[in-house]
Amino acid sequence: MLEGKKVLVAGLAISGVASVKALSKLGASVVVTDMKSSEELKEEIEQLDGIQVEYVLGSNDVDLKGIELVLKSPGIPYDIELFQKARSLGIEVITDIELAERVRKAEFICVTGTNGKTTTTSLIGDIFRKSGKKTYVVGNIGVGILSELEALRDPESVFVIEASSFQLEDTVEFKPEISLLTNITPDHLNWHGSLENYISSKKKIYRNQGSGDYTVLNYEDEVLRDASSEISSNAVYFSAKRKLEKGCFIEDGRVVFSDGSLKRDIMKVSDIKIPGDHNLENVLSAVAVALSYGIPPEVVESAVSEFEGVEHRLEFVAEVEGARYYNDSKGTNPDASIKAVEAIPSPIILIAGGMDKGGEFDDFVESFGGKVKSLVLLGETAEKIKAEAVKSGIEDIHLVSGIEEAVDKAHRISTEGDNVLLSPACASWDMYPSYEIRGRLFKEAVYRIKEA
Repeated sequence: MLEGKKVLVAGLAISGVASVKALSKLGASVVVTDMKSSEELKEEIEQLDGIQVEYVLGSNDVDLKGIELVLKSPGIPYDIELFQKARSLGIEVITDIELAERVRKAEFICVTGTNGKTTTTSLIGDIFRKSGKKTYVVGNIGVGILSELEALRDPESVFVIEASSFQLEDTVEFKPEISLLTNITPDHLNWHGSLENYISSKKKIYRNQGSGDYTVLNYEDEVLRDASSEISSNAVYFSAKRKLEKGCFIEDGRVVFSDGSLKRDIMKVSDIKIPGDHNLENVLSAVAVALSYGIPPEVVESAVSEFEGVEHRLEFVAEVEGARYYNDSKGTNPDASIKAVEAIPSPIILIAGGMDKGGEFDDFVESFGGKVKSLVLLGETAEKIKAEAVKSGIEDIHLVSGIEEAVDKAHRISTEGDNVLLSPACASWDMYPSYEIRGRLFKEAVYRIKEA
């Protein structure tokens, strides 16, 4: 398909490195562009040692002569001049999951939504592995989908893909066998330009699905509840709040799945280890995916009951002098952090703030409901969150310059029985390269004060 063709890879992050390696194996001639310098990309370039690559670094002023396809890093805005110029010349601009669609023989299960993606994707991966399927968990979860090129071309493989709105925006033929939308709330509005555009990108996950496919949707999300009329596949709903004729729900303290005629009792709710109502929704959605695929209920029960969550998502770190510390760095928008505050018992010392994505924080602060006794704020949004908190009568507010100072401050003001929660409600990119690095720095700072 790409033998002898010249392909431009824009952005040399995790997906970019995986893309270059895959394109080389597919016989393409590869050009890489990135706004970072060769020194800044030293680690990534070393990973491509031995592969013939033409680099245009420190700029995206690329000569497009001879380029037949542009493969963009998902996070780069789709409307920058380089991509506009490419499209005007009739050159297609796509992301890695679209290219994977075009070369794959494996089955695709794709998860998107504003919150819950990583936890749900990880849990689905565990269920499928336990069933004996050759399972690959990839995508926005931190593993480039094209890094598993050989497995992509194996019809016995199943890929569980976490897809961001950025990745879905530039899809054309992408068509998973099972799609899952966990929920939709405002996020990345600075990138998409409007909530309508953001929702449209998310809905591309099921755009090409047909009668033999499944789409799993959150019944309690009004946007998704009304989406069934747009869907050509088999719609399967889940709800943590009501019984459904068809779908996954709670009945008498148990997780139940109904296909419309047969109702199956899966497990006790009390056997779910991960805390919070939002994680109950994540479990229900994963169960709906697994049962729709045909995984045996006893395998689902076993995998779910063993699942203890993922790093950076309500992750217990340590207890220091009677205060418990939790890492929820994956809480990169207000709605995610609202769920974290709801899941952790009071009193809470909350560490929040980060890059301003254009959202508001009034609902976030309102959700504190007397549980948050102190706020430690950092990043671009510190003053914005502080202003909302002051309006709500919160007085104990501390502004800090970074995660280490935030942990030190939380330690100094904490008392026995407090819960120190890092749940920023914001992206990390104003201060840290990723939420993972932010979370690891938080954990390192906690371990330091514990060992002091």
